[in-house]
Amino acid sequence: MASRRIRRPEDSMPPADREKLVTSRLPPTEPTQKSALRAFLSHRFHYGVLLLFHFFYSIYLRLRLIYHTLANKTYSMVYYHHRTPELIKRDVQNLARLPGHLSVALELENGDKVAGLDTLIDDMAEIVAWCASAGIFTLSVYEKTGILKGYVSASHRAASQRLNAYFGKNRPSLRIRVPHSAAYTDGGEYDGEADMEVIFISEEDGREALVDLTKTLCEMRQRGKINPEDVSVDLVDTELTDSGFTEPDLLILFSPYVKLSGYPPWQIRLTEIFHVQDNDGVGYHVFLRALHRFAKTEFRFGR
Repeated sequence: MASRRIRRPEDSMPPADREKLVTSRLPPTEPTQKSALRAFLSHRFHYGVLLLFHFFYSIYLRLRLIYHTLANKTYSMVYYHHRTPELIKRDVQNLARLPGHLSVALELENGDKVAGLDTLIDDMAEIVAWCASAGIFTLSVYEKTGILKGYVSASHRAASQRLNAYFGKNRPSLRIRVPHSAAYTDGGEYDGEADMEVIFISEEDGREALVDLTKTLCEMRQRGKINPEDVSVDLVDTELTDSGFTEPDLLILFSPYVKLSGYPPWQIRLTEIFHVQDNDGVGYHVFLRALHRFAKTEFRFGR
C-alpha cells in the first residue's frame, strides 16, 4: 500500500518566500548593534569586578605584610638573646617539651655564590648556637643543592667560633656529619661522641637513599633472601634510619610560605613543620616561636 505524502504549507510557497522563511529561523550571521553593545558592557563589567577584587586583595596583602613585619620586629626586640645562652635557656625553660632532633631548611641566595655561601654558613652557625643554648643537641641543616657538604671544614670552624662567642671556654664539642661519610670534628674526621651533632643534608639524600634501598631489596628478593610480604613500613624506616639521617621532630622553614624544595620526604612523615607567614630570612624569633608551637602540638600519629 503506497504511503500518503503529507503536504506542508511551505511546500506550496514560492522559492523566494521559502528561502526567507528558512533564513528567519537561522541564527544571525553578524551581531546586531544591540548585541554588540551588550557584549561590550558585559566584558567591561566583569573586567571591573576583577580589578576591584585585585584592588581589595592587594590592600589585604599589604596590611597583612605590615602587621606581620611589626609583629616580628616586636617579637625580635622583646626576645633578643644578646648571644647569651642563659637568656635563650630562660626563653624555653617553661616549655613542656623540646624537639630531640631539630631540622632547618636554608636557601642559597641567588646572585654572588661566594656571598651567598658566606651568609648560608653564618646562618647555620647561628642556629647551631641557638640549639646548643636551648638544649637541642641534634640539628640537621637542609640545603637543596648540597653546597654545604663541600665546605664541612669551613662550616665547622664558623660554628665553633660562634659557640665560643656564646659559651666561652665551656662551649660544647661539635661534630658535623654528612650521610654516608665520616663525621668531622676539630681538626679532622672523628667517629666518637660529641655534645652537639650537625647533619648536612640535601635533595639528593632522599632520592639516592630510596633508590639504593629499592635496589638492595630487589637484589635480596632475586637471591631468595627476602619475601615480598617481609617488606613493610617498619623495615623501610629502619633501613633509611641506619643510613645516617633520623626523622626530625620539628622542621623550621624560614621562608614566607611552606616550600620544602625537595626535602627528603620519608624522613618528615611525622615531622611538625613550622613557618612564619611573610617572614623572609633566618631569625631568632622564628626559632623561638617554632619551639613554642611544638611544645603545644598534640601528636596523634595517625590515631
